[in-house]
Amino acid sequence: MFRTGSLVTDLETELHSLQRSVAAYLGLAVGDALGATVEFMTPAEIRHEYGTHKNMIGGGWLKLKAGDITDDTEMSLALGNAILSAGKVEPVSVAEAFSAWMRSKPKDIGNTVRRGIVQYRRTGQTEMPESEHDAGNGACMRCLPVALVTLHSSWTDVQTASRLQAHITHHNAVSDAGTECIIHMLQAAILGEPLAELELLARKLVMEYPVFEYRQRRRDNPSGYIVDTLQAVFQSLFSTDNFEAALVDVVNRGGDADTTGAILGMVAGALYGIDNIPTRWLERLDPNIRAQCTQQARALYQLAQQGHTP
Repeated sequence: MFRTGSLVTDLETELHSLQRSVAAYLGLAVGDALGATVEFMTPAEIRHEYGTHKNMIGGGWLKLKAGDITDDTEMSLALGNAILSAGKVEPVSVAEAFSAWMRSKPKDIGNTVRRGIVQYRRTGQTEMPESEHDAGNGACMRCLPVALVTLHSSWTDVQTASRLQAHITHHNAVSDAGTECIIHMLQAAILGEPLAELELLARKLVMEYPVFEYRQRRRDNPSGYIVDTLQAVFQSLFSTDNFEAALVDVVNRGGDADTTGAILGMVAGALYGIDNIPTRWLERLDPNIRAQCTQQARALYQLAQQGHTP
C-alpha cells in the first residue's frame, strides 16, 4: 500500500536538510566577511574602534569592500568545485584547484597553505609530511564541502575524505581531530540535531584531545592554532541561542576573526537555518559569492544524495 504521509515526511526532511546546507554555506561567507574587519585586532581595540562590531563594513587590514570575503570562503569554493568536477574528494583535483586559486593572487593566504601548494607544484605530492607545526586552522576553515558531500557516508569514509583534502596543506593529528569534529557537528546540525547534541560532540573531542578543553577560561584574541580557534568557536556557540548572537560574540574576540567567524558561521547556519541569518548581512554579502555559495551547497547536497562519495 502506498503511504503518502511517509513520502511527504521524507520530502520535508530532505528539503529541511537542503535548506540547512545552504544556510551553512552562507553562514560561512557571512562569518568570514564580518570577521575580516577585525582580524588581528584585540578585543580592547575592537571596543575602542567599533564598540560592538556587528555591521558588515569591510575595511580591516586587507582594506576590503563591504561584503567581501577572504581565503576561508575562497578555498571552500575551490574545494567544492574540485569535488563537483571529480564526483568525489579526489586529491589531485583538489590540489590543482588550490594551486589555481593561489595563482589568482588571493587577498590573503596562510603560510602553511602556501607551503603545501608549493610542495604539490614541485613534487606532485598531495600529502604534506606529518608535522607538529602544522596544527593551524586552514584545513578546518574550508571543510564544509566535505561535510556536505559525505553527508550520508560512513564515518570512516568521512574521515578519509577530510584527510585527503586536509593533508594537502595540513598534516597534523590535532588539526585532523578538530576538523573532523566540525564536520561531525555540521552533519548533525544539517540532519536536525539540536545544540545540545553538538556540544556532546565537542565534549567527545575534549575527551580524546584534552588540549581542546574550552570550559576553563575565556579564549580571547584566538590565534590561527586550531585549538585556540575552536575554543573560541565553542565558547561562543554554546553560550548563545541564535546565529547573530553567536557570530557577534566570536568576532568581537578578535584575533583570527575571519576564520573563527567562518567556522562558527557555517555551524550556526546549519544549526539555526537560513531564516536566522540576519537579512542585513545576507544583503550586504557580495552577490556573486552569495550565488556561488547557494549553488554549490545545493550541488554538493545532491551529489551526496546520489551516493557519489569517496
